[in-house]
Amino acid sequence: MTLPSHTRILILTADAGFGHRRAAYAIAQACEELYGDNCSVEVANPLDDPRVLSALRNTQSDHDLFARGLRDIYEVVWQASRAKLPSALVGGALTAALRRVMRDLLERFPPDVIVNTYPLYHPPLGSIFNAESKRLPVVTVITDLGTVHRLWFYRPAAACLVATEKVRQQAIDYGLPPEKVHVCGIPIAPAFSKESRPKEVLRRELGWRTDLPTALAVGSVRVPHMADILRELNSSGLPLQLAIVAGGDTGLLHELQRIEWQLPVHIYNWVEDMPVMLHAADFMVSKAGGLIIAESLACGLPLLLVDVMPDQEKGNVEYLLQAEAGELGMNPGEAVKIIRRWLDGDSKLLARRAHSAQSIGHPHAAYTAARHTRRCVRQDA
Repeated sequence: MTLPSHTRILILTADAGFGHRRAAYAIAQACEELYGDNCSVEVANPLDDPRVLSALRNTQSDHDLFARGLRDIYEVVWQASRAKLPSALVGGALTAALRRVMRDLLERFPPDVIVNTYPLYHPPLGSIFNAESKRLPVVTVITDLGTVHRLWFYRPAAACLVATEKVRQQAIDYGLPPEKVHVCGIPIAPAFSKESRPKEVLRRELGWRTDLPTALAVGSVRVPHMADILRELNSSGLPLQLAIVAGGDTGLLHELQRIEWQLPVHIYNWVEDMPVMLHAADFMVSKAGGLIIAESLACGLPLLLVDVMPDQEKGNVEYLLQAEAGELGMNPGEAVKIIRRWLDGDSKLLARRAHSAQSIGHPHAAYTAARHTRRCVRQDA
């Protein structure tokens, strides 16, 4: 069977955190680089459609609300919904809420293949295909490293792309054929795989010092105690340079600007050159989101995780700790203690953590996802 001369690729995403959208655009960029004019790519968020119930549409912003102050409730809801019967009920509700919107999207942009980076879209997709007796190839891209929700596992998928062997086994346990489940990492922007200049060169370009170990701290509304951790680091006396990205959290940005810094520091609100900054740093301080971990590992950066959501992010932490590519420090004292250990003795422990991080990184995951996507069209042609 021959491949269509022009492939239309629809990538579904959502804005519950930054990870799903960043993975979607990473795959889109990789497809466009690999296949150029031979493909058209549309990235769409069905939850943005005004016809979607506000309660469902607002789950994207509510994710941060839970992260701030309702974590115990979030954990109970997440764990309960993982069971088979609640998942089926959730799937039925999602189909009722999203079926029309997604059907209109498929009519507006009729794809040859669908890439899904958000689990809530599988039930309505399955309903549409069953009603029309036509099944488009679907590529599921799972954006976490450990325990994931059963809604991710869409049995008719042409391919399920996972980040780790642990998630692959979960997919198989839920009934997906082993030959359709592929470990390729979480897709990150192609720029991460292209940066190869030495750290010293990158630091000069960024205006950072080249003679000190450098921590890149990335905050957001998800990390309410980041400023406290950085204050503790500031008074630690460690030989350290800080580069801090507020992640669009203006409250954190203003708080950082009021600190009397004793360490060399570079403060940013929002950045577009994260691949350069990650390659220039020595380690990352951040939350346990799948994408930020994947980006750090792809650059060989060990992670100090300072915030964990009580859901799939616990699996992310377990994966990182088992690989010895990072540690967990949930309060300022623990965080500084860990960094002090990393830097003691000519930073030998930090070097071991960095080696472990590089060994499990997948800098080319977006290209791998793009190739699997195109292959699924070939198989379905």
